[in-house]
Amino acid sequence: MITVASPQTTEEYKTPRDTLTLDVQGMKCAGCVKAVERQINQYPGVVSATVNLITAVALVEYNQGQIEPNNLAQKLTLGGFPSEVRTSIDEQDWQQIKEKQQQTEERLQIFQLASAVILLIFSTIGHLHHFGISYLHPLTNIWFHWGLATLALMIPGREIILNGWQGLWHRQPNMNSLIGIGTVSAYLASCVALVFPNLGWECFFDEPVMLLGFIFLGRVLESRARNKASEALSGLLSLRPPWARIIGKRQDNQDEGLKIPSSQVKPQEWVRVLEGEQFPVDGYMVRGETTVDESMLTGESVPVYKSQGDGICAGTINLGGMVVVETTQSGSKTILSQIISMVEEAQTRKAPVQKLADTVSGYFAYGIMAIALTTFSFWYGWGTKNWSYLLEDLDTSALILSLKLAIDVLVIACPCALGLATPTAILVGTGVGAQQGLLIKGGDVLEQAQNLDMIVFDKTGTLTEGHLQLTDIINFSEGKFSDSQLLQMASSLEIASNHPLAQALLREAKKQELEFLTTNNIHNYPSRGIQGRVDGQKEFYCGSESWLEEEGIYLDTTIKQQSIQLQDEGKTVIYLAQENAPLALFALADTLRPLAQQTIAEIKAMGLDVILLSGDQKNVVRAIASSLSINTYYGGVRPQEKGQLIRELKEKYPHKTIAMVGDGVNDAPAMTEADFAIAMPQGSEIAIKTASVVLTRNKLTDIITAIKLSKKTLSKIKQNLFWALSYNLITIPIAAGVLLPTYKVLLNPATAGAFMALSSIIVVTNSLQLKKWTVDSK
Repeated sequence: MITVASPQTTEEYKTPRDTLTLDVQGMKCAGCVKAVERQINQYPGVVSATVNLITAVALVEYNQGQIEPNNLAQKLTLGGFPSEVRTSIDEQDWQQIKEKQQQTEERLQIFQLASAVILLIFSTIGHLHHFGISYLHPLTNIWFHWGLATLALMIPGREIILNGWQGLWHRQPNMNSLIGIGTVSAYLASCVALVFPNLGWECFFDEPVMLLGFIFLGRVLESRARNKASEALSGLLSLRPPWARIIGKRQDNQDEGLKIPSSQVKPQEWVRVLEGEQFPVDGYMVRGETTVDESMLTGESVPVYKSQGDGICAGTINLGGMVVVETTQSGSKTILSQIISMVEEAQTRKAPVQKLADTVSGYFAYGIMAIALTTFSFWYGWGTKNWSYLLEDLDTSALILSLKLAIDVLVIACPCALGLATPTAILVGTGVGAQQGLLIKGGDVLEQAQNLDMIVFDKTGTLTEGHLQLTDIINFSEGKFSDSQLLQMASSLEIASNHPLAQALLREAKKQELEFLTTNNIHNYPSRGIQGRVDGQKEFYCGSESWLEEEGIYLDTTIKQQSIQLQDEGKTVIYLAQENAPLALFALADTLRPLAQQTIAEIKAMGLDVILLSGDQKNVVRAIASSLSINTYYGGVRPQEKGQLIRELKEKYPHKTIAMVGDGVNDAPAMTEADFAIAMPQGSEIAIKTASVVLTRNKLTDIITAIKLSKKTLSKIKQNLFWALSYNLITIPIAAGVLLPTYKVLLNPATAGAFMALSSIIVVTNSLQLKKWTVDSK
């Protein structure tokens, strides 16, 4: 992400930081974006700022207590960019506000479009006398066109001129500054020619009128295209149910419930959902049974049967009868709401490839004004004298010709295309990703995904289902304890752990309806084992072989041989010991995820290296790696060692970009160390927050989709940037009159304005082609 940051001292790094979001209006081009970022970063206390042209949003990181957000917004407003702080109001209220803003913008577009059409019609009428049509003489009169030009500048063009002047006044010129200088210069020169006809100057009032007409027409078309780029996010917003029926926790079904906004629902409240309605909250079924359409989250069209105790996600559809759900999250913190928030944030983050565009755009307006001044000086001082025949051929004066060429340069230059090149493609790309089960957290992520060289997979819960089942209990206690008692003691210890192995023992204990014993003096060693007193007896240990041996508990050869045999079968083995004596061996088995083999095969076919990483025993990891044809694997790796292993891989392969795929808390250190992180949706919150991409449909093959979408999006960005830069490099010299002496090619300001508008439209339209992309697209 390209971030403009102010210098930091050691003390500032110790200061707690916070972020705020500003809604910024008035940005028309990449130069405006650069100007807003510059103003924000000059404000004391600001650490960094990221501004997005398409979403009209600024994300500001700042030192807590050092800035007043409203004062910062006021500074931007005074600088010509009306801004306000986005507050944490109700989601539905915020959505309504955005809808009203969009309606206001649409009304303004209709006015501008009508103005553009009227201006172009009357300007066209002004040229009919060239075709011998004289009966419309009042409409071809020069004074009529003076009035038309005056009204055009005072009414629809007023916003452009004032905004452009503000940019010049604050030494931050933008596209409106260039257009404003061009139109006002043409108007004033024509006024002088009208008042002093003896000067022999040409009146060209039609030029500023047609120029504004094409500008407005281009902006309307561009805005419509940009709105289409936002449709994916709008589609996600529409999936969020606005209302929920809250009922009391009664034993009858007669309570119709109180209808309230779904965002106001609190945890542990009961919500009634009728047939055909969307579930408004996340929760679990407490009454009734039904089938649920989860395609909006999983992409699977087959409905899923749900009964009491099963989990429910907001936005999914109840296809059966009336059911009651108890909420587990507040309405504003549902999975769907989190996905929407992350997509919104992702569409604001920039891609590193935009660095060139941002750098160029920051000086673009100054450069164009300098070229325009040089063009005027060249033609007025030397060009019209050296090629004097052009004045006769074009029936104009040296001053007017030089002025027209300078105006052409001002209005044909297009900083908009540069500014739109990256954000429009990212906007569409992240939206398409959300529709295809990918939560991609920004343009920087999209750029990085296509550069991957190596993918490191965690095993449990990532390549395997993660739902381990107890398959064997081998009792070493010589009749002192039964198998059930051993399981009861082990599961009582494991209540304090959230490791998948611990959860498997707990599930089996509950299945056998075993009571949990009292425990104390518990010590948890993540991914290694757990130690504590059970039911007042001596110290118990439950964990891996290597950890038991570290604790001084000896395992004889017979026990190890039994363990190796089970591990060769792909099972995971943990032990229960009392004091220094082993009591039992528990064997647990996991199954591969659907499409795991296909995913690994496709990744390897793409030329990427694949590594398997797990805290499980090496024999188990070897068996899983063998079934997936993975040659490089690491077993028995502790959580802190996972991060260290990623660091070692980066040192060993310094030129490779490494991704880590995981789902648990123990994967977070490795995901943080990796260049790129991918999380499964059922994973821990810290893993999801660490991840660059979240596979919201829980499908491994979506990793392939992410890589392919990244390549396609980056291809569009590069196409856009190439077009934007090429357009300016080619058209500006033509506008400056390079082809005039030899080929008599002279653009008028209106034509230059039309080219400028067309350039932005082409960039946005090219980005919109991404909406048609699927993983099977070539």
